[in-house]
Amino acid sequence: MTLAPVLILLLGIGFGIPVALAIGMAALSFFLMSGAMPPEIFIQRMVAVTHSFPLLAVPLFVMTGVVMNYAGITSRMMSFAEAMTGHWKGGLAQVNVLLSTLLGGVSGSANADAAMQSKVLVPEMSRRGYDPAFSTAVTASSSIISVIIPPGIGLILYGFMGDVSIGKLFLAGIVPGIVICAAMMLAVALQARRLSLKPAYATPMKWAERGRAFSGAFLALLVPVGIVLGIRLGFFTPTEAGAMAVLFAAIVGLIYGELKLAHIRPILEQTMQATAVILLVICAANAFGFYMTWERIPSHVAQSMLALTENPIALLILINLLLILAGMFIEGSAALILLTPILVPVITEVGIDPVHFGIVMVFNLTVAGVTPPLGTLMFTTCSITGVSIAKFIKASVPFYIVLFGMLLVLSYVPQLSLWLPGLQFK
Repeated sequence: MTLAPVLILLLGIGFGIPVALAIGMAALSFFLMSGAMPPEIFIQRMVAVTHSFPLLAVPLFVMTGVVMNYAGITSRMMSFAEAMTGHWKGGLAQVNVLLSTLLGGVSGSANADAAMQSKVLVPEMSRRGYDPAFSTAVTASSSIISVIIPPGIGLILYGFMGDVSIGKLFLAGIVPGIVICAAMMLAVALQARRLSLKPAYATPMKWAERGRAFSGAFLALLVPVGIVLGIRLGFFTPTEAGAMAVLFAAIVGLIYGELKLAHIRPILEQTMQATAVILLVICAANAFGFYMTWERIPSHVAQSMLALTENPIALLILINLLLILAGMFIEGSAALILLTPILVPVITEVGIDPVHFGIVMVFNLTVAGVTPPLGTLMFTTCSITGVSIAKFIKASVPFYIVLFGMLLVLSYVPQLSLWLPGLQFK
């Protein structure tokens, strides 16, 4: 009886039921079968979580990304990225990686970034002779960077579910995001040489032209900088930063003259659709979390894992393997919401910093999104570009090596994540 909701959850996911509904069904089964409390509490637990102030950041940052797309800011960022790297071998692939990094402070979502670049960049890469499987693999793999660069939605969800400072998490993601970008660009350069890929431009773009491209993207580049500085200097909280980002994006769109009154409806519709998916999972997971707390499942899991080892290094290996396995079958946000309350007590027990672990966990679950059998990033990009899963996996092998290598680096070099937060909070 104790584990029946867990079995229902796994069966629901196995049968292809949407994750939010599978979690809700599993939680409801506990309230119906327990006999210890009225089923009405299930609805109460679903609704109670929506009263959380930090969760306001989710729709606000989702809206920021949508507004920027309509405001023409995304295209200006792509022009700037191409101006800087277009003359390199595999230049458009380098643009792909750099654009993912720049968009990290805009979309905050790997799936949104991957979908956008699959529609915009991959067709252009194909026209210039790039193998579609390689282009798709670069797009899916590089989009992972966007969850680490603030304000990643995954960082907000982890901070909310684990009671960890979202401001610290935003600061902690900056250096790892830059390092991962550099590693991915190096991998693309090596693959470009091996595949004899041509640059987008025969010669480097003149600095005057690069300057014009930079000036076009300058205001957009200020968004992540403004968010971090605003939080760092105490002007606003991470939640309030989302509202400021929406306002700033709208002002920039009006300055560029591309944001129109007619865009209000599609912006609101897309924001509500994306937010509804995330918040439905959070509501269902809160009810499921009540069941886990009632049955003391997190403490049992913690005791079991600590019984295996209390060595932080060995424990991180076990947790990383667990997260990779979970991320292969469950969408990253859902896995993050379900597992954070279970794992944070485990890592704090052995002295692992929860801010450092947050970066590792968010990155791990997103990396799992590009791996078979059910990686959401893999399916998102392949469904848009028409590349088969088999070809995608074959083209992604070099990037798997880089991404899993960076996962080990982030896991065992905590100062990459903790250096900036340490500067702020000393």
